Amino acid sequence: MKLDIDEILADMLSAIKGTVAENWKEVQSIANQFLQNKKERLDLLAELRINGDLNQEKFESYLEDEKLVLEAELHAIAIISKAIAQKATNAAISVLEKAVKAIISSVV
Repeated sequence: MKLDIDEILADMLSAIKGTVAENWKEVQSIANQFLQNKKERLDLLAELRINGDLNQEKFESYLEDEKLVLEAELHAIAIISKAIAQKATNAAISVLEKAVKAIISSVV
């Protein structure tokens, strides 16, 4: 099973949409841009974890870093409160983490 980063990014964007429902039109474009800018890095992190070149602890640490960066970027959108930005960030990163775990589980 191969990681489809484009599908995962779309799912991450949907997770963000679900947390900013009434503000989605204002957030959609910039949130998509933020995720696209992270595409290569997130793909690399996922592949390193799937291949066993990165242990779970390090993977989670790097994901936490990605959460902080994405949250800061989402804060740049003035219409989103801190709580909504945190919720949106957690939902998006959770999608990636679950996809990686699913692939690892299917291989083992």
